[in-house]
Amino acid sequence: MLFLLLPLFAAVFPGGDSEFGFEEPVSYHIMWMSSFHNHSWAHLGSGWLGELQIHSWNRRSGTIIFLYPWSRGNISNEQVMDVQRAFQILIRVKERDTDHLTSADPFNLQVAAGCELHAGMAWVGFLQVAIQGYDFMSFQNETCLPSPKGGREAQKVCELFNLNQEQTHLLHMLLSDACPRFTLGLLEAGKAHLQRQVKPEAWLSSGPSPGPGHLLLVCHVSGFYPKPVWVMWMRGEQEQLGTQRGDFLPNADGTWYLQATLDVAAGEVAGLACRVKHSSLGGQDLVLHWGAPPSALGWILLAVIVALALLTGLGFWVRKRWTHREAPCSAVPLK
Repeated sequence: MLFLLLPLFAAVFPGGDSEFGFEEPVSYHIMWMSSFHNHSWAHLGSGWLGELQIHSWNRRSGTIIFLYPWSRGNISNEQVMDVQRAFQILIRVKERDTDHLTSADPFNLQVAAGCELHAGMAWVGFLQVAIQGYDFMSFQNETCLPSPKGGREAQKVCELFNLNQEQTHLLHMLLSDACPRFTLGLLEAGKAHLQRQVKPEAWLSSGPSPGPGHLLLVCHVSGFYPKPVWVMWMRGEQEQLGTQRGDFLPNADGTWYLQATLDVAAGEVAGLACRVKHSSLGGQDLVLHWGAPPSALGWILLAVIVALALLTGLGFWVRKRWTHREAPCSAVPLK
């Protein structure tokens, strides 16, 4: 039944010969999950440009949510409506045609489909299906390939797919030609957002003690974009090979967070520093020294606090002296 809708998608994202001329590795893919539980279906969908989510699916209204103003790329409102209706049809067809698979409760179906730019400027489309968390089938080079874990059901589905060469060719063109065009349209529409440079902020802390006589030094780097960043604990110009970098974590504003740790003997912390390199810094690395003295701003704040404390103390002293001076005068009797 999916093949009945392929001409619609092909019309929305027309194909043809073109020079893409884009050097950075890019990809766009849709993630879809359908769950059957307690005699009802639930559907979750999202669209991703690389590692950035730009689309989601409103399961109540059956509409696409564009998470950024440029998320629709170069397609019109009418084409968006057509795609939404196509997905609504797909959902109804899928619920009907998978009834015989839903003897298990809960039943989970996952689909990933999209395209990515490989080395040599070659676009590759992909479609993968999993059921109950196990690979079921995939689609590559105009051929449906059953997964060994899919058993006989996967074999039967792929046999049906592969019987109609015209439709499998159309699906291949949709994934390997129309999808790249849509992706490049997204890149063009979102250029200002995707090519922005946001400088990182960095600070140091200590983590849980890794053992007696040892410290865990933590270098936090946050708020940077784009994602590539270099973080290393250093002693002078020598990289500390024991540096451990964590996973990149996304911030709510689309920037990234990363931390680098170093397990070091407590007596060897002198001279250690965390160095951060990022494209937004213009070649001026961030260098944070462990145990560094307060910055100039810190000294200024300290001076202000001390001055306020002195003034407050002086005020109390003057008031006390003035009170003692007035006390004897008030005790003299009037004649």
